[in-house]
Amino acid sequence: MRTDGHLDGLSARRTMPSASVLKAMLLVAYLREPDVRDRPLRKADRDLLGPMIRRSDNVAATRVRDLVGNDGLVRLAHRAGMRAFVPAAIWGLSRIDAADQTLFLLHVDRFVPRRHSATAMALLSSIVPSQRWGIAKVRPPGWALYFKGGWGSGSGAVDHQVALLRRGERRVSIAILTTGSPSHAYGKATLRGVASRLLRGLGPRAELQQ
Repeated sequence: MRTDGHLDGLSARRTMPSASVLKAMLLVAYLREPDVRDRPLRKADRDLLGPMIRRSDNVAATRVRDLVGNDGLVRLAHRAGMRAFVPAAIWGLSRIDAADQTLFLLHVDRFVPRRHSATAMALLSSIVPSQRWGIAKVRPPGWALYFKGGWGSGSGAVDHQVALLRRGERRVSIAILTTGSPSHAYGKATLRGVASRLLRGLGPRAELQQ
């Protein structure tokens, strides 16, 4: 999805289990909580949110989901205009679709209280090197990247990435949701190949990083 609201997609309304891409929603829902939104973040907040986003810590994600509840996620989904989101008792089985995720990521910083926006964007831009595959390997030069991935315990059952790319006033959001890959390596290669094709028009072709 582009800043002008134009959406292109293939099976963009097909729902899939969210896996860890839900952690981007968990981050925003937590920062919107009434007892968090109007105060400075504490060390305990940062110690919870940092690992959840930067290295996709599942224990931290479960703690955040227990704090915000499914109601907090549903409120965020409604605020973002999502149509397909359905939470689940096991958070990684929550249902999402690509259209909703591109809508959410396009202006993700607008859904975060202003005082916490810089923190949220810094986390989404600082995923650990070992998890920077797919879109992170083909980011066009000059574009800032904010993203979160999700994968099915390395099995290939699901391999997803949702992302915002920003350059000045220009924004492009992408959601690539895949299922049924024969392996995680295959899923990562698929994410990289699809992202490369989607981003080809954003400027000089990015050199593939090794």
